[in-house]
Amino acid sequence: MKHSVLVVDDNRVDRNKLANCLSHDYAVHTAADGFEALQKVRDNDIEIVLSDMQMPEMDGIGLLEKIHADNNDIVTILVTGYSSIESAVDAMRKGAYDYLTKPVDVNKLEVTLKNAIDNKKLRSENINLKKKIRENFDPSNLLGYSPKIKDIMDVIERVSATKATSLILGESGTGKELVANVIHYNSDVADGPFVKVNCAALAEGVLESELFGHEKGAFTGAIKMKKGRFELADGGTLFLDEIGDLPMSVQVKLLRVLQESEFERVGGTETIKLNVRIITATNKNLTQLVKEEKFREDLYYRLKVVTIDVPPLRERKEDIPLIADFHLNKFAGIHNKPIKGIASDAMKIIKAYHWPGNIRELMNCLESALVMSLDDEITVSSLPPFLTMLEEEAAEGSFPETLQEMEKRAIISTLNKFGGDKNKTANTLGISLRTLYNKLDQYYPQHV
Repeated sequence: MKHSVLVVDDNRVDRNKLANCLSHDYAVHTAADGFEALQKVRDNDIEIVLSDMQMPEMDGIGLLEKIHADNNDIVTILVTGYSSIESAVDAMRKGAYDYLTKPVDVNKLEVTLKNAIDNKKLRSENINLKKKIRENFDPSNLLGYSPKIKDIMDVIERVSATKATSLILGESGTGKELVANVIHYNSDVADGPFVKVNCAALAEGVLESELFGHEKGAFTGAIKMKKGRFELADGGTLFLDEIGDLPMSVQVKLLRVLQESEFERVGGTETIKLNVRIITATNKNLTQLVKEEKFREDLYYRLKVVTIDVPPLRERKEDIPLIADFHLNKFAGIHNKPIKGIASDAMKIIKAYHWPGNIRELMNCLESALVMSLDDEITVSSLPPFLTMLEEEAAEGSFPETLQEMEKRAIISTLNKFGGDKNKTANTLGISLRTLYNKLDQYYPQHV
């Protein structure tokens, strides 16, 4: 299907000449003035308007402004004489894609139109992508019906309409980053950047440069100026994950950004002003860190303007079937393995487990079960061994003192089975290697 172009020119000879040049590759419409052009735009699916600048009653800029007021998706290209190039440049500031000078070079016209179509396609893809992202991060897509999740949805809707700094609390794997995404993509800065930083993943010296950038020559290896994450997030949102691991030296600079909305790059003297929304998250007890003088009290209060406490999965078990079905269907698509769902006896076991790794651990278990399943649904036999071991112990009436004790025995038994191989142990248990290390550090420090 040919792309549609509207040629607008009050000079009949010039108008027909351009129309004839384009008629082979495009569906061409013509108009003798701006008013006729507007009618053609309303009556036809016009993608590109190629208009002369100088026309009586309504010139090219006036036409451009009226077209874009009704449909900003139409690409406008202006044709001008050399004497009015300055006006054409001004038109580009008002939304014109490009301008050509008379007499129009046919080869240049073809290239300009091709580039305009590619640009229009890219803009359309970006719009659709942003729409899809916003749909994915609609507050209603936070999976769950439990009262605690409904409360979080309510808080998100309120805080998204403001620029308030937010602190998201919760255990590892509960979905704190998802909450941050939902806040950003439902806010007034949703079209701006969403920049993420894991404060625990970077060393102190590197972290300061990553956040605030540096000037050329600020330190060994700084061969050129580099913008930090704050500058990259300007006009949008900066998400600082694991904020409890932020070094004290960097906390001072972050406090200033929160108070003054300004900073200097490492090694620089220029003060840079910012318009950034800040969201932070941690699984640590910041109140305790303040008491231990490992976290600044003034920064803590600046961060917790709005606090969102994401509950662990064990406190909202009524949400587990919905969460499990959602992620199982996602993994089925990734692995191209159709699945009907989860058998009732398998779901009973899944709901009974206390999920110390929360949603992240549940997802790992479901993916493992899907891969190992020989049936068209997840059955007890396809669940990771540590879950079925707990079920067998319960069926025999041999109840350990706590669920924690069950988990401890399952971990050490599997670890011994593989001769201490932590990768095989984690894969067999259906948990991540990081989760295994966390559990070993908690239960069996000598194995870490």
